[in-house]
Formats: sequence, structure tokens, C-alpha cells
Amino acid sequence: MEPLAVLIVLPLVVGAVAERTFRDTSRASLAAALVSSLSVYACLHHLDPTGTWNGLAAFLVAPLAIAFALGSVLVCFGHFEGRRAQRRPRRTWLPQREARG
Repeated sequence: MEPLAVLIVLPLVVGAVAERTFRDTSRASLAAALVSSLSVYACLHHLDPTGTWNGLAAFLVAPLAIAFALGSVLVCFGHFEGRRAQRRPRRTWLPQREARG
């Protein structure tokens, strides 16, 4: 149950909190990627005090956590912003100049 919490649930929560905090996808994505990587490393260090897992293990599983965090940022951004009003299409025709005659 701990790997599920560390690799899936924690990055989802980190991404949602980052999106709600920054309300900008680029800043929230950067924060979510950094915090999810650091949280995976901290959880591996905390949950394995004997040291059988090291920084390399955290480095190898970090892309999974980053992907879940970025996915949750993008999903939350779409959910919390709501639907935007549809833009009117541009005119594709131009008025003809009057013929001089």
C-alpha cells in the first residue's frame, strides 16, 4: 500500500495543490515536478531507514511521479477553470471593391 501512496496518490495531491496555489499551468507544472521528485526521495529515505533503497532508486521512479503530478495539474486546470465561452469564428470573406466604370 505504501508504494501506491508514494508513487500515485502523493503526486496527484501535489499536482492538485500546486495548481490551486499558483493558478498558472507553467508555474504549477514546475512546482509539481520538483515537489513530487523531492517527496519521492524523502519518502524512500524515510520509509527505508536501513538504506537498501538509495538516491538512484528515487531517480529511476521519479518520472512516474512527475507524470502523475503533471497530469493532475492539467486535469485540475481544466476542471477548475470551467468551460470558456466559444469564440465567434473569423470572417473568411472580404468585401469586394466596387468596380470603377
